Amino acid sequence: MKKNKTCGARFKMLLEEANITTTAFAEFLKINKPQNVHNWYTRGVPHYRMEQVARRLSVNSEWLKIGEGPKNASELRLCDESGNTFDAQAIRGTYRVIEPTDVELPFYKETVITPGSNKTHVIKDPGQSIRLPRSDLDSLEINHADAICARMIGNSMTEKIDDGSIVAIDRGLTQIVDGEIYAIEHDGMLRIKYLHRVPGNAIRMRSHNSAEYPDEVFRTAQIEEQNIRVLGWVFWWSTLNKRRPAIPFL
Repeated sequence: MKKNKTCGARFKMLLEEANITTTAFAEFLKINKPQNVHNWYTRGVPHYRMEQVARRLSVNSEWLKIGEGPKNASELRLCDESGNTFDAQAIRGTYRVIEPTDVELPFYKETVITPGSNKTHVIKDPGQSIRLPRSDLDSLEINHADAICARMIGNSMTEKIDDGSIVAIDRGLTQIVDGEIYAIEHDGMLRIKYLHRVPGNAIRMRSHNSAEYPDEVFRTAQIEEQNIRVLGWVFWWSTLNKRRPAIPFL
């Protein structure tokens, strides 16, 4: 997570000037752990939150980041990710969320490399995207640019993630935490599994539907030979009811 430690003192000064505690500011940003915001005093504001924090405090983000340029953003027209502009000074002291509250996530899918081929790969689908609440990503400290979506295929995770469900993936977290759910590209196949580390740099893939899908263990050589790559941590999934109930007595 890229940070600029030198901005911590400026961030602290701004909160003190506005008489805002780190706890209150964390609540405003929908960050569940106020200590994370307090740590910005010494560690600096995370790079991916710099623009957001600058907008909330109505200052120039370059000034907050490196201490150069004008401090106040009273004459600055700011642009958010969707291209909407607003006057930063207009929200000084009110902390009203006026920019879009959703983040649009690109959609990835497994598809054949060439027509008629049995070989697949995982690529971006330019025709699809999914919108998730910005606050949900921020609460998990997920960089918006790292978040993607894909669709669950098959019943290996049934009763947890049903076939056809959409999953959201944080590509910024690829380190395996035992028992967490990850998206994996396995020789071109998109798989959603629980992952566990195994001694010898091996990994275990576990399905929720373990009765039909027994555990799979892959040693280091197999991981390389079978092109197994962790795409990221699965942090959200949808479940759509498979049928609409029939209305009786009609």
